[in-house]
Amino acid sequence: MSHFSTLRTKITDAEILKASLRDLGITVKTDADVRGYNGQSVRSDIVAVLEGEYDLGWTHNSDGSFDLVADLWGVAKKHNQTELINSINQKYAVNKTLAAVKQRGLQNANVKLVVQK
Repeated sequence: MSHFSTLRTKITDAEILKASLRDLGITVKTDADVRGYNGQSVRSDIVAVLEGEYDLGWTHNSDGSFDLVADLWGVAKKHNQTELINSINQKYAVNKTLAAVKQRGLQNANVKLVVQK
């Protein structure tokens, strides 16, 4: 029986996701195995290699979005999974916004992002 869960996300940009993970100090692999319980693994397009025996992965969907794939129970043994996933999503949102601003030719504009909980 698989211990992996699949969660729908709003992430659509692989490069920004990878950059966001690196910004958080997380090692990134592409087209790699997500480690799970008892040596089980599942292939994902993008893998965040976490400290310990478990990883987070993102798999590309036909609609352009990514699903998060992970053994969440295992991830929670070493990490606060809610804080970890929220920090990844938050960093992705900031980087996506900054990329959109640059794309529109506003490189020299002052951008102030306010993050609220």
